[in-house]
Amino acid sequence: MISRRSLMKLVGLGGASALAAPLHIARAQAPDEAVRADADDLLAPRNVRRTAQGYAPVRTLNGWTLPYRMNGGVKEFHLIAEEVEHEFAPGSRAKCWGYNGTTPGPTIEAVEGDRVRIFVTNRLKEHTSIHWHGILLPSGMDGVSGLTQPHIEPGETYVYEFTLRQHGTHMYHPHADEMVQMAAGMMGMFVIHPRRGEPNPIDRDYALVLHNWALHPGTYRPDPSVMVEFDLWTMNSKTFPAIESMVARTGERVRVRVGNLSMWNHPMHMHGVQFWVTGSDGGRWPRSVWRPEVTELVGVGQTRDLEFVAVPGDWAFHCHMSHHTMNAMGHGIPNTLGVDQSGVEEKVRRLLPGYMAMGKAGMAEHQVHTDAGHMKGPENTLPMMTGKGPFGNIEMGGMFTIIKVRDDLKRGDYRDPGWYAHPPGTRARRV
Repeated sequence: MISRRSLMKLVGLGGASALAAPLHIARAQAPDEAVRADADDLLAPRNVRRTAQGYAPVRTLNGWTLPYRMNGGVKEFHLIAEEVEHEFAPGSRAKCWGYNGTTPGPTIEAVEGDRVRIFVTNRLKEHTSIHWHGILLPSGMDGVSGLTQPHIEPGETYVYEFTLRQHGTHMYHPHADEMVQMAAGMMGMFVIHPRRGEPNPIDRDYALVLHNWALHPGTYRPDPSVMVEFDLWTMNSKTFPAIESMVARTGERVRVRVGNLSMWNHPMHMHGVQFWVTGSDGGRWPRSVWRPEVTELVGVGQTRDLEFVAVPGDWAFHCHMSHHTMNAMGHGIPNTLGVDQSGVEEKVRRLLPGYMAMGKAGMAEHQVHTDAGHMKGPENTLPMMTGKGPFGNIEMGGMFTIIKVRDDLKRGDYRDPGWYAHPPGTRARRV
């Protein structure tokens, strides 16, 4: 039986054929061997795969783009607010809230100057609304329940209609019972491409939204009452290693659009290159204010565009708050670092089978010597650190993923290329 999400995709393909219309793909420029991308490199013209409206479609990690249909010159979209069954990673599932069967909801893509009409159907058991975060529009379309519109009651459909007067990386989320609905996963990205194109077009354009969750051990619904001590940190509602890798060909120009609708600020750090911060909710910035960084703080409610020229390798991309690169964590646990626990672990296991004491010399013993990468938790919780690499466990979880760049990756190929084969003499070794 076909799902509603699949049906919507099929229905939308006719009206959204421009999204999938491939144009000529030119050869890449010669790879830039420097790990630092000069601004001039980012301005060099090149041909990339584009839609009929002249933009390169965004790829949403672990997600999808919402189809539309044309009706009298207006792009029509349909969002359905509803409860969804969501998997953060194998071993952890929850009843969340989202749009069109997923959290985050599908990415909306349009072009500056487009007239959009967005139908919103409420299949929750409480009222809702949608706020178009950072988008310039009439007050009555802003989506704040009680202030700019009535609530969208269960079973009702409302329509929002406005002309896009800007470009940039934006988001959408409720402004009704906001703490609960956002804590449960109701959010998505809204990307507006510039009408006149970009002088330095992008080869690969990625989108992700950062979020945090409190899923208590053995439970199956996020807890919206937690203010600080979250235990799941996600990119597009997935934790590592379930977060898709970003892939690129050496020398390609890549943009990563990062939105933050969590309750923490996140210093996002990229290995291997110095990227340029080139845009935000306010659109693509003038070149005069671009700045090179390796870590960019994305504040709550902000978006940032990070652009770089890809260099070969497997490169980490993650929040640099160390506890945000771990999955379900216990809070307030006594620190036993340096404490001799000889015999204690055995005694505790009589009461709690499978118990593993915190390490006397650190936690690495659990990460190296267990198949899961870390001690297992109660039912429906993830190990704190998971994922395996070519040289052993990758001691990360949560808000972490990998950028995989290869010399021979085909244009438009987004399949995971496997692990990087380091050229002789370029990998650290034991002496």
